[in-house]
Amino acid sequence: MLGFSLSRILSIALSVAIVLVATVLHEVAHAAAANALGDPTAKEQGRLTLNPLAHLHPVGSVLLPLLMALAGGPIFAFAKPVPYDPRRLRHPVRDEVLVALAGPACNLVQALVGAVLFRAVYAGAMGLTTGDAAANVAITALQVLYTYVYLNLMLMFFNLIPLPPLDGSSIVSPLLKGEARRWYYVVQHYSLPVLMALLYVVPTVLHMDPVGWYLDATAGNLVDVLLGM
Repeated sequence: MLGFSLSRILSIALSVAIVLVATVLHEVAHAAAANALGDPTAKEQGRLTLNPLAHLHPVGSVLLPLLMALAGGPIFAFAKPVPYDPRRLRHPVRDEVLVALAGPACNLVQALVGAVLFRAVYAGAMGLTTGDAAANVAITALQVLYTYVYLNLMLMFFNLIPLPPLDGSSIVSPLLKGEARRWYYVVQHYSLPVLMALLYVVPTVLHMDPVGWYLDATAGNLVDVLLGM
């Protein structure tokens, strides 16, 4: 099948499935934070739900992670932005930042939970005999948990990039004033092409991968710390 082995296909399927789950929880965290801080807009529009159809973006949540998995590089994604009305927040400037941080924070929590489980399974597998059924199960579980932790960290740091529609832009924009903020909102109309250029055109044409370097320095190093590797 296009030169891919069965193990490679299963690995890609696992990665995309984990990204979809992590992305949905990420968006629900945004909606829950906004609702808790006084703005029920997301809840009113059906976004405070675990139903993936309410959150997934056809390009950012499905096509992008699939292409990245097929390319063998870092895997990240983004979903449809959660709607919110800053005017309904109790403390608009502060709460807008908190709503934006809720998504990456959710990915960090998922990574921490995955890391605890990884260490527990690793400790329990120390006395197993290589080749036994229990050892094979433990190895599979470790592989899944490693992927879960790594991809959640990738999603967290990727979404912190200050480029619309990523969460980093919602963290930066409330801090901007006047003309700077107006121009930042103008950039939002071109954000997806700019993002695609950073991900594909710049590495191909200029042989530079700033996004990849950033993710290696952040998620790549942190996963080793969390898992004790």
